[in-house]
Amino acid sequence: MSVATTIASVDEIAEGKGKAFDLGEKRIAIFNVAGKFHAIDDECPHAGASLSEGHLEGGNIGCPWHYAEFSLETGAVGCPPAAAGVQCYKVVVEGEDLKVKV
Repeated sequence: MSVATTIASVDEIAEGKGKAFDLGEKRIAIFNVAGKFHAIDDECPHAGASLSEGHLEGGNIGCPWHYAEFSLETGAVGCPPAAAGVQCYKVVVEGEDLKVKV
């Protein structure tokens, strides 16, 4: 059973942007897409780039190093060179708090 942990506040992540946070031993990237928040593993499985520094386009995040793309809804890889997707996490908004279920 996953536990929701407060990781940030709503105003910490501007619309159309992402930001990385440490949650235990995990590094999680949270993105604000038109007021909806998404959380995925921050590390690109191809070469280790921080996905929170990538470019958002629609519901996808593009790796800033080699342009692999990942769905923010499913974590699936949509464009090489990454061969594997990333883990997605459920984000719960409670008041001004962003909680992530890991």
